Amino acid sequence: MTKRVAILISGGGSNMVALGRSMTGDHPARPVLVLSNDPQAGGLAKAADMGIPVQAIDHKPFGKDRAAFEAALHDALLAAQPDIICLAGFMRILGADFITSWDGRILNIHPSLLPKYRGLHTHARALEAGDTHHGCTVHQVTAALDDGPVLGQARMAVLPGDTPATLAQRLLALEHALYPAVLRRFAAGDLRPVMLDG
Repeated sequence: MTKRVAILISGGGSNMVALGRSMTGDHPARPVLVLSNDPQAGGLAKAADMGIPVQAIDHKPFGKDRAAFEAALHDALLAAQPDIICLAGFMRILGADFITSWDGRILNIHPSLLPKYRGLHTHARALEAGDTHHGCTVHQVTAALDDGPVLGQARMAVLPGDTPATLAQRLLALEHALYPAVLRRFAAGDLRPVMLDG
């Protein structure tokens, strides 16, 4: 049975585009919704152009009431009935109650080789630490930030003269390869990690 995938974004949605384009042919999943917390997110138009239903739930009117925002998000997702939720540059931290409601069905991509550098500014932190390699991780989402079982990692060498911006730019191509590969395997019920070298 084909799995239904909802993709959550906050910005331009480049990983969303990579995921959406991958779900064709004999792929075991299809995109059913792209949802953003920002009505102006550039990825919404890209998703619509790809024929994927889109929806925006602006987090701003909810103020500090994260539970109310997450309830609205939850209702929108229930209407779309996804089997899998992919966080693709979704810049809101989700609460434990929301995550528990979709336990085992939420994937996220993070720009570091977890467990290194949870949170923000991962490229700068890798450079400051003098790391020889950097990369990205796709993992199942749990209530702990950037934690949960690792489903895939892509590694690349840190080059002399690299800056956070050059690392981020080179890493994006690996993200666009890794996330679709992990989703395909996950949608088929295979939890073996995907490992890529760039």
